[in-house]
Amino acid sequence: MSNYLQKTVFGLFILASVFGKGQNNDSIQVHETKIDSTSALNADNNTLSYKKLIVPTALIGYGVASLSIKGLKQLNFSTRDEINEHKPDHIRLDNYSQFAPAALVYGLNAFGVEGKHNFRDRSIIYATSMLITSAIVVALKHIVKEERPDHSNDLSFPSGHTAIAFASAQFMFREYKDTDFLLSISGYSFAVFTGIYRMLNDKHWFGDVVGGAGFGILSTELAYWLYPKINNLLRGKNKSTSTMIMPFYQNKAVGIGLVKNF
Repeated sequence: MSNYLQKTVFGLFILASVFGKGQNNDSIQVHETKIDSTSALNADNNTLSYKKLIVPTALIGYGVASLSIKGLKQLNFSTRDEINEHKPDHIRLDNYSQFAPAALVYGLNAFGVEGKHNFRDRSIIYATSMLITSAIVVALKHIVKEERPDHSNDLSFPSGHTAIAFASAQFMFREYKDTDFLLSISGYSFAVFTGIYRMLNDKHWFGDVVGGAGFGILSTELAYWLYPKINNLLRGKNKSTSTMIMPFYQNKAVGIGLVKNF
């Protein structure tokens, strides 16, 4: 017996000496190995396949192209002119609707409609998505320096509200797509509403909104892909534990020992 195992055995409890001298010393060993798990992760759901990148790439591509391609720039202006003809009221519901899909996820879970992940795990995923979205949007706004339709500043591209809204909607989609598809896509209605009202409020061009939607969806997909790695950093690598129950004979007495390695 190795020194390590000897130290482990002597540190264990003895249930009782139940057999006397001359008792039959039959031995039974039970081995049980259990791998600690932080959450039940589906490997396919946490991969970043090209299929998941098609839609956000197309949206981002359009948004970037609208900055320089004449026909798309003209569409920006014609869309704004069409909106201004109707003189819509400028309301600020888009400040709240951008977070509505994520709020729905937490609300539904509170009422027993469970999503793919528990509270801790989905919070990590959503926070990661918001960090990625903010990092991309803020950086691009200061790099591109596109003037807003209302001439208030030159931080128009991409639309941050729309990016957050679609990141939240994609988060809701990923949480519920395997259990209730119609519920999972309902968050996109809030995202579309947010994008439309960014244009109605004269804060963004059409291309800004489309590009923002793409960056939001991409950010959430990146968050799900990064989650297992972030989870390992927060908890440490999954460790294996082993348990051994074994009889022993010592000093003319027989007992049962428990060995557990962490």
